[in-house]
Amino acid sequence: MQRRTFLVAATGTAVVSAAPRRRSRLGQSDADRFHQQYANLLRDDARLGGVREVENNAGELAARIQSSLAGGGASDRIQRQMYRLASHATCLAAFAAIDASAPHRARAHLDKALTLAGLARDSETMYRVWDHLMLTSSQRENHAEAAAGAEVMKRSSVSRRDPLYASLGHMRHANALARLHETTESLRALDLAEKAFSRVRGEHSSEWIAFYSRAEFDALGSYVWTALGKHERAEFCLHRTLAAIPDGMVRNKALYTAHLSLSQANQGELELACTTGTRAHGMLLPSSGSQRTTNTLARTRQVIKATGTRAPEVVSWIGESRRCI
Repeated sequence: MQRRTFLVAATGTAVVSAAPRRRSRLGQSDADRFHQQYANLLRDDARLGGVREVENNAGELAARIQSSLAGGGASDRIQRQMYRLASHATCLAAFAAIDASAPHRARAHLDKALTLAGLARDSETMYRVWDHLMLTSSQRENHAEAAAGAEVMKRSSVSRRDPLYASLGHMRHANALARLHETTESLRALDLAEKAFSRVRGEHSSEWIAFYSRAEFDALGSYVWTALGKHERAEFCLHRTLAAIPDGMVRNKALYTAHLSLSQANQGELELACTTGTRAHGMLLPSSGSQRTTNTLARTRQVIKATGTRAPEVVSWIGESRRCI
């Protein structure tokens, strides 16, 4: 004992400096700081769409959140909150890739997001991962897989307790079924989406689901009608969407205006489709990365070109759109 006391006394400074540092404990202020950065990226995505900057920044934010968890202690509540936020940030990176029409890149993000959602033990977060997985399946034209993903969404615990999530699950299912040419089942799913949406009340804790407003409901419904060949119904839905969608959702306004152009072209309203298409392209910010919008305008051009029209205004639009889209 005397020898040990002597050693401690003689080398006290060295012992203290060599002792492992206590890790800083993560608290609510850390979670709030990361959350604000995530909210800023959500606003960037709503304006710009699938640019690599949004995708990269969202992925980098998720990595920093995970690093902070590895380097500091936290209560179970804060840990779950941070894992949930890391998953949402990774899903945002995935959605930017989806908007850029890069589904394989999106799937890589979603593999990580699925693990993080599991660590968060949060059904709303897991639901978002499945929603985006369903979208990547649809982009890869694997509509059977998309329908299966929508089934998972419909049967999730959050859908059972919240009609907004139930409605989106039915809407995603309706879209997948329409592309599988299962008309009756698709219309049934669309009806269930409408009934669930009519029961929605109040605010929701997760910001990402706020996109699913009445305007968005009509827009997604228009996709179902387009897939079923009911282009007049699709146009009606899109007019309702564009009358109601908030001005801040620049990317979505351009996307749905492009779909309106496509629905008009499919009805033979060629000059009107050209005018609407020009308006859609003009809505895109110079730095926008919404490849979904430009792909829709390219499909509009294909539909118009296939008519064989020789109307000067339409022929001129075809040439101009080919140069800029």
